[in-house]
Amino acid sequence: MEKLCFELKNIEVSYLDKEILRIEDLAIHQFDRIGIVGKNGAGKSTLLKLLAKEIQPTVGQVKSYVDPGYFKQLETPKKEEAGIDPALLRQLAVPRNLESLSGGEQTKLKLAQLMSQYYEALLLDEPTTHMDKQGISYLLEELRYYYGALVIISHDRAVLDELVTKIWEVQDGQVHVYSGNYSDYMNQKRLEWEQQNQAHEQFLKEKNRLEKAAKEKMKKAEKVAQAGKYSKKESKAMANRMFETKSKGTSQKAVHRAAKAIEQRMEKLEEVSAVQVEKLIVFPHQKALELHNKFPIMADRFTLYAGDNILLEKVTFQLPLGKKIAISGVNGSGKSTLLQRIARKDEQLTISPKAKIGYFQQMSYQFSGDETVFHYIKNRSEHEDSFLRSVLHSMQFVDTDLLKQVKDLSGGEAIRLQLCLLFLGSYNILLLDEPTNFLEIKAIEALEQFVKAYQGTIVFVSHDEYFIRNTADIQYILSNKKLQLI
Repeated sequence: MEKLCFELKNIEVSYLDKEILRIEDLAIHQFDRIGIVGKNGAGKSTLLKLLAKEIQPTVGQVKSYVDPGYFKQLETPKKEEAGIDPALLRQLAVPRNLESLSGGEQTKLKLAQLMSQYYEALLLDEPTTHMDKQGISYLLEELRYYYGALVIISHDRAVLDELVTKIWEVQDGQVHVYSGNYSDYMNQKRLEWEQQNQAHEQFLKEKNRLEKAAKEKMKKAEKVAQAGKYSKKESKAMANRMFETKSKGTSQKAVHRAAKAIEQRMEKLEEVSAVQVEKLIVFPHQKALELHNKFPIMADRFTLYAGDNILLEKVTFQLPLGKKIAISGVNGSGKSTLLQRIARKDEQLTISPKAKIGYFQQMSYQFSGDETVFHYIKNRSEHEDSFLRSVLHSMQFVDTDLLKQVKDLSGGEAIRLQLCLLFLGSYNILLLDEPTNFLEIKAIEALEQFVKAYQGTIVFVSHDEYFIRNTADIQYILSNKKLQLI
């Protein structure tokens, strides 16, 4: 029998009287491979912190039978090599100079620090953030044969497909368990949605049938009441036809009782709502922002420097109008720097004079001021309120989220708001640097729809295989100081 690593029974976690998590019974065993999914703010990281003993539950106790290794999201690694296996640093291509690391290189350093000793369980919160394909491949290889319990939060659907055999979905404070990897989970969710829609249709059908029956009974009652207006002979004949030997008064009461019984059955019907299907967002075409250059961004023997370091050497490229262009490459190869130069309209590049460039940088966003989410967008856009609400809703801003002050948004919420603002802006070229980082999977899927529906040119840097596969028309890789078409 597999060793028990963690046990959660009758757990409640609350914050300021708001219930975050409620868990009746969950357990993690020695060789479990569990992926945690759910919306931003649903409680995924809180669940991992419970297991890591970073926080204590409001009610109940989490029993730990192992000392786990814990990879924290957004934690800056210590800039030291002490205790790290040097081979790991070489395998992960972490530079010797630890003082000037890119976001992906910092993630690799944190992984090297974690993997330099053995733990009976690993708790990983977004371990692939900012990391290149080489780093992700290394992580997958290490975890594929890891001898212990693995619990991972990840927005990378390919990683979840590769590693996990069980999905924990955190929704409305509860944890729902599904067997299989992420694709298996999605197949089960689609079946659930289909069954819910069928139950909804059955509910509507039964409700309509009962409403119709109740109306018919009431009509009969009215006919009985109207019978008093006729002659005795006519009244008697009508009563005999409708209710045979019953008296008119008794019959009327019986019909009313039958109608009331039907109404009570209607009240007891368990209402089943339909599955909410997101409508495809179509961004309006702005005539004034049209570009006519077939290639609005071009370079001829372009050399890109970072200090004295050459990142691109004498490269020539033409980025076509209206296409979605993905750029990948190892951490530190110059992807972000290239986007920065395009955003600045570097004089070595040939960029259409009518280009209006919107730029999403690889960084955390922080807003200030007392504006609400909705008014922040409204005050910076000329679109109709209904369209703004649909865009915000697609990016998981629903109900009271629209009333939040922008200064109080979490990091993930601020990034989602910045992406909404960008796609609603008066631009014809968008530059997106790792836009899926820190987004939960539903928001990434919404972003995919944004990209597909956008009529302008988009150049984006990403290591997310699913995202690239679902959005890119053209893919380049930055390697050996060249920009190569894949």
